[in-house]
Amino acid sequence: MDEKVRQLMAQINVLEDELRAVLHRAEVPLFYHLDGKRIKFDHTVREAHRRSKTGLLRWLVKSRPPTVAVAPVIYGLILPLLFLDLGLTVYQAICFPVYRINKVKRSDYIVMDRWHLSYLNFMEKFNCAYCAYANGLLAYGTEIAARTEQYWCPIKHARKILGAPARVQGFLAYGDGENYQQRLSGFRNALAADTTTQDAPSDPPPP
Repeated sequence: MDEKVRQLMAQINVLEDELRAVLHRAEVPLFYHLDGKRIKFDHTVREAHRRSKTGLLRWLVKSRPPTVAVAPVIYGLILPLLFLDLGLTVYQAICFPVYRINKVKRSDYIVMDRWHLSYLNFMEKFNCAYCAYANGLLAYGTEIAARTEQYWCPIKHARKILGAPARVQGFLAYGDGENYQQRLSGFRNALAADTTTQDAPSDPPPP
């Protein structure tokens, strides 16, 4: 990959991280503060949350019949999700050490912190937890798959695809057969060296 492209990608990643950090710092003082891993709200904020809470019975009455009718389909996905969760965890626990790939930290992707919001009733909390689990699990699986892809096939697709993992941007260009064998070991070594590596490894020095 062209050195200028790698530099621009690295700058974009840094700016994205800085933006997320700035937005988070601006948001936290308004609503909550962190005490270690615990999330704490001021007393006035907690009281305002309780006043804005919709009672469970009222929430159920306001629910549209079609949404209730399709609920079994939505919640029924929990079984394949749990099976996927187990499969992903077993897969990387067994295979990643063999190929010297750093494991993906599950807790970085599946975060259950909306349960502490007192302006949500039980069903709203349950739905939030379900969504957080499903989306976090899929992101967790995507990163596991992306690291696997970087090990076995770090090649971009010929056509643009939606939702590609960030590390795919650093893969070899489609059709670049000249550099494939030369740089494959570099992609693999990057997986063992750094859990956050998402860019392509540097070009090897000329012989």
